[in-house]
Amino acid sequence: MALLKFLKKEKKGKEKKKKSEEKEKKVQTPINEVKSGKKEKDAPDAYRILKSPHISEKVTNLTKEDQYVFEVFSGVNKTEIKKTIENLYGVNVLSVNLVKIPSKIRKRGRTIGFKKGYKKAIIKIKKGQKIEAFTP
Repeated sequence: MALLKFLKKEKKGKEKKKKSEEKEKKVQTPINEVKSGKKEKDAPDAYRILKSPHISEKVTNLTKEDQYVFEVFSGVNKTEIKKTIENLYGVNVLSVNLVKIPSKIRKRGRTIGFKKGYKKAIIKIKKGQKIEAFTP
């Protein structure tokens, strides 16, 4: 019966032939091909990394020193932020600094609330370049 075929033992000779054929196929690959060491990953999607530009009085003063501040999601690291900014705005990023702002308790009478915490990235770009999101 075809249903109980999996219970029967197969002959070993067929398996050896298949393995030897696979080895021959592997040997036939050209040796001249050179494999590149690392593949560059595409830059991650910007909407998964950057929340918004952080605009305040202090940040507007930092733009004169070629530094810009963005609010980012909490699970993001510096290299992802750097790749995203370079691809999105077409600028050269020199450094990325991260700051975690903790959540804070806010009380009004008997009610207690929380002010959300967030993470922000301070990005320094090459002198003479600009990011258009911050220009007034």
